Amino acid sequence: MKKINLILLAIIAMASCKKENEFVKLSGKINSPKDSILVVTGENILKEIKINKDGTFKDTLKIHKKGHYRLTLGSNKRAIIYLKNGYDLILNAEDDPFFESFTYKGKGSDTNNFILSQFELSRNYGDPSSLYLLEKNAFDNKVRFIKKYIDSVNTLYGSKNIDTAVYNSSNRMSKQYLENITKDYERNHDFALKQKEIMEKTAIGRPSPKFEDYVDFKGGKKSLDAFRGKYVYLDIWATWCGPCIQQIPYLKDLEKEYHNKNIEFVSISTDEARKNGGSWEAAEKKWRNFVKERQLTGTQLWSGKDYSFQQAYQITGIPRFILIDPQGNIVDANAPRPSDPRIKQLFTSLGM
Repeated sequence: MKKINLILLAIIAMASCKKENEFVKLSGKINSPKDSILVVTGENILKEIKINKDGTFKDTLKIHKKGHYRLTLGSNKRAIIYLKNGYDLILNAEDDPFFESFTYKGKGSDTNNFILSQFELSRNYGDPSSLYLLEKNAFDNKVRFIKKYIDSVNTLYGSKNIDTAVYNSSNRMSKQYLENITKDYERNHDFALKQKEIMEKTAIGRPSPKFEDYVDFKGGKKSLDAFRGKYVYLDIWATWCGPCIQQIPYLKDLEKEYHNKNIEFVSISTDEARKNGGSWEAAEKKWRNFVKERQLTGTQLWSGKDYSFQQAYQITGIPRFILIDPQGNIVDANAPRPSDPRIKQLFTSLGM
């Protein structure tokens, strides 16, 4: 009888263990949470976990495939978590900063703490463009520092219970990153220096680059200096640009609302010969017909063959909106679109 009981207990224990391996346990605490729901999303899953008033939470979830999942708190706090059935994770965090404050305990914590170390490492990498700004000796020193950090993390976590796929993938990506930035340094160094120069020239408060003698739909020509004494909200667009056309109704409403304010709404068409059978005359005609048919308001200009203004602002995509102050200085080189509520907030902050 005793032997039968031992066998029965063993069967029960095995069944219990098997059942636990079929789901993830996730619990923990978020200090001073402003939201009451923690959302887990990923491979065929969307799970809402209730956060208690004291910040604690506890739930289980079924994972169809082990891997990286997203944790979302509120509308703008996001993090990555690695989940696998059988994990029993205890997560502690702050409401703000969110992901940066994560600490894990329990089964599966080694893998997730390793991922956190990689996140911290990526912050130490810095923006590649900032690395390319460094002179060669400083760049080489930075690369050595990053490699040393990678090696120290691998030494720290190499003996821990980390998911092999995560560990190997991370090391492959780190190695590839170092190889790529080192190989591309010479070419990207010069490019980064040029980009920095451009950014400095179009920084807030700097005098705006100017356009000269752009064709005015109403007759004659206009230059940026013609609008001195007023704010200038520039719209760089073209008749062939779908997103530009989508902004037209919003721009009309904005111009109407601020018509008697100290601001000029200036649209600059970049229609060119290349998109009009090689004819500049056809490009100008298409622009004029479009302005007339759509009854566009504000000041309507055509840049023609002169792209110096667009090049000065490094405009590679349209629509692009720029705000300039009454003294001709840059307020925002990449201002919110007319459809974006932030543009009115910006106008209000400027006293309009």
